[in-house]
Amino acid sequence: MQIQSQETTAEGAERIEVVPETLDDLWHLSYVIEPGDLVSGDTTRRIQRNDDNLRDKGGEREPMWIQIEVTDVEFAKFANRLRVGGEIVDCSREDQLGFHHTLNVEEHTELTVEKHLKPDQADRLEEAVEATENPDVAIATVEEGEAHVHTVAQYGTEERATITSTTGKGEYARPRKELFDELASVLKRQDVDAYILAGPGFTKQDALDHFQDEIPDVAEQITVVDTSAVGDRGVHEVLKRGAVEDVQQQTRIAEEADYIDELMERIGSGSEVAYGPEEVAKAADYGAIETLLVLDERLRLERAGEGDWDIDVDQIIETTEQKGGDVTVFSAEFAPGQQLSNLGGIAALLRYRLD
Repeated sequence: MQIQSQETTAEGAERIEVVPETLDDLWHLSYVIEPGDLVSGDTTRRIQRNDDNLRDKGGEREPMWIQIEVTDVEFAKFANRLRVGGEIVDCSREDQLGFHHTLNVEEHTELTVEKHLKPDQADRLEEAVEATENPDVAIATVEEGEAHVHTVAQYGTEERATITSTTGKGEYARPRKELFDELASVLKRQDVDAYILAGPGFTKQDALDHFQDEIPDVAEQITVVDTSAVGDRGVHEVLKRGAVEDVQQQTRIAEEADYIDELMERIGSGSEVAYGPEEVAKAADYGAIETLLVLDERLRLERAGEGDWDIDVDQIIETTEQKGGDVTVFSAEFAPGQQLSNLGGIAALLRYRLD
């Protein structure tokens, strides 16, 4: 989550400009935005036209800025968006005031929320921001005699290091090993989840071979991408190809797979675990949940009133967080989420075993 600005209004409410960046951020916002809040942003709205110069064709969509007083908030069924509906109280077109409108909030949608924040809601926003403060991916581009390291964070990239040297033959030649050693040292210092190693020719593969010997833990997290250049141009090629998104997705899947492996191991040994809505609800009441695992698809169904659980999943999530537990929302699109679905769509790693 990115918070672009935050200020207190004359009425004592908080006016917050936010940009959700992930599905988790949309989920966080669904707990922050409530009926009665004021939410504004750019949207499109179907406008009926019926005048002397334009025959009524059933309405055309026009871009506009609107502010609504919220009446309902929900995830759209099976879609990665948050639906925020309410009455239009301010608008770039005065003739639309008083009508109902629904803002479809997706990843990277700019939104302004005006409300009296409750302490737990302020904490939730802070947690969402902290989750995206550190860059997830480092991009190293390398060719003979030159290497660059960039990190990817939010909407852009930041250069972390540039390493140049003379390699090859000659009196002043610097061994390739020194270039690779310095690049390895820079990569080890990056607080990231994955790495992309890119560049033209075979130098990047030689660098990877070096890393596998010198920094094997980092080498295991490296994805190799071919580019025609290094530095800013090379990074642009990596981004244009969608390589960062692919790596981030695979990293998330790997993290979810680790949770599922731990869950299955605990189920097999009969240790600190709960699965299924009733067992998890009981564990939440006892304050025993260390990590709550819930499927996004099931979460949407339950919140829309279309599920079949006899428990309040929102209450479980709130209780878990209030008692110091973590919450991870799994994607139903990937194998770990499908495994969680087979276990009822909700499970928990516990601090201690419940009898």
